[in-house]
Amino acid sequence: MATTVTQAAPISESVTRPQTSPWMSRALMLATDLVALTLAGFVGSQIWSHVNRGSPPIYRHFWPAIALFILIFGTENLYPGVGVGPVELLRKLVRGVSVVYLMLTTVVFMTKGADYQSRGAFFTSWILSILLLPLARAWVHQMAAKKPWFGVPVVILGSGETAELLIEKLHQAPEMAMKPVACLDDFTDGRSEISGVPLIGDLALAKPLARSLHIRHAILAMPGLPGEQLVVLLEKLSVVFPHVFLVPNLMGVASIPVSPMDVGGVLALELRHNLLFPINRYLKRALDVVAVLVLMPLAIPITLICALCIYLVSRHNPFFLHAREGEGGKPIRILKLRSMYPDADAILERYLEENREAREEWERYCKLRRDPRVLPGVGHFLRRSSLDELPQFWNILIGQMSLVGPRPFPSYHMRQFPSAFRDLRVKVRPGLTGLWQISARSEGDLEVQEVLDTYYIRNWSLWLDIFILSRTARAVFFGQGAY
Repeated sequence: MATTVTQAAPISESVTRPQTSPWMSRALMLATDLVALTLAGFVGSQIWSHVNRGSPPIYRHFWPAIALFILIFGTENLYPGVGVGPVELLRKLVRGVSVVYLMLTTVVFMTKGADYQSRGAFFTSWILSILLLPLARAWVHQMAAKKPWFGVPVVILGSGETAELLIEKLHQAPEMAMKPVACLDDFTDGRSEISGVPLIGDLALAKPLARSLHIRHAILAMPGLPGEQLVVLLEKLSVVFPHVFLVPNLMGVASIPVSPMDVGGVLALELRHNLLFPINRYLKRALDVVAVLVLMPLAIPITLICALCIYLVSRHNPFFLHAREGEGGKPIRILKLRSMYPDADAILERYLEENREAREEWERYCKLRRDPRVLPGVGHFLRRSSLDELPQFWNILIGQMSLVGPRPFPSYHMRQFPSAFRDLRVKVRPGLTGLWQISARSEGDLEVQEVLDTYYIRNWSLWLDIFILSRTARAVFFGQGAY
């Protein structure tokens, strides 16, 4: 997207113009929202007209509201959504849609327009909007995120470990819509690039680079910069770039949620552990109970069918209880469908003694890609689809587990983790699914499991749980990373 330059050459001639097209990206997201919202309004009106015949269709009066949606989403920086992660995007979309529908309902009530507007159609269209809009955005993001024209160009100010980590994260998350095109730093150590991004010179090039290539976004990734120099640099950058993101010197607490505070004109950062607040724990428990009760009518027949298949293959009890570590470090026994032979432990011990590579794989992942303990056919299917976990709905109902959380591991697995992480992990209920399951599943080693579970525990929100649950279905359906 850019080529290395020398300071002697003019920027406009030495740097390849970014292929990103912010206007095209904005237009794509805008069109996506228009289509999804219009479809939700039309379909919601049609559905309700069949439920309550004679109700007036709302889509005839829906068009003026589209401008409200676009205005609110625009103020939330959702066109194209630069720097907005998937969980934050979900929160902003649902909140924006709800605000507009609340405004429309208020207008109808104040103008006494209920004779030509149906409350049922409004409610149905609202539900469809908060379902269709995130799905449409996710699908379009997946299709367009890796295209060279999608997103906005961004300059990385810094060349150290923080800048390198930042660039790698942006490459791994194209949905953030930020495409690094160049790095600038006064101390380059003779390097010409950082993680594939050209290191083109010192910070003095920021202004000509921004002007010649019309770059409006910069990320300052120099956490070791002294406070006085940081303030001076930020003042200079704010004149050059309309959008400046600062990576603070908080690398040791990077996974803790941080909120800015104004303390008499002094910037302060509030650090929180969200799941330590009682109200959040009650809210999470309520979500667990309601969701499980809704899903039970579907889960029970699927579980019974799977149990019958297991019995036909193994002629043993298709259910079993497995000891795991629960909240507070207390042992719990989780209910599972049997996907392995009854003498699985003895089979594993013999296999690891005879196979050195398998032992190394087991020590790193606590799993085996070719596991000799798994029942042929039905066992592999259950593990790949995760249907062997369905009986754990019972553990959720009795309060031993949650729908979302760090997975409950056996003692041999837990002993592989550092004691500090184990202490953090037992502060919350283990979950049926979690951030690790939708991100890596069996492909993630112990270090990945620790990083993802730590992030979830410290950054919990209702939106994060909803996001994980929505992504779990996709991960299970495609068998992503499972074996």
